[in-house]
Amino acid sequence: MSPRPTTQTMKPATAAKKLGVYLQATPAEFQEGVVSRGELNALQTDPPQWLVELRRDGPHPRPVVAAKLGVSIAGLARAGVTDALTTEEIEALKREQPAWLLRERATQAEVRKEAARVKEKNAAREDATGHRRA
Repeated sequence: MSPRPTTQTMKPATAAKKLGVYLQATPAEFQEGVVSRGELNALQTDPPQWLVELRRDGPHPRPVVAAKLGVSIAGLARAGVTDALTTEEIEALKREQPAWLLRERATQAEVRKEAARVKEKNAAREDATGHRRA
């Protein structure tokens, strides 16, 4: 008889990261427990009201804030933005267009442009040699 497979669980911080939410804004029972893979899948496919509201209104973790503003996480840090922001605060920054945001967006655009150039160069090299490089 084979042993029953154990349920894969994760810490609340890991689950919050996978859900794209700020852990400190989640309900206490979420923060204090463990989350199984099945529970995480259920939260993703049929989110409860608290998760819907948190994703919509925030506060959002830095990776989400950075993505919504079109900057890197490092760019947020350079600008001194270290706390989670609400959707309202993010929208206000987009309207105000502070100098740091314009600068960081330009930096991010250059990074994307360079990444695309390198990818294109590598693809051309692969085409020329007829095989992929490791």
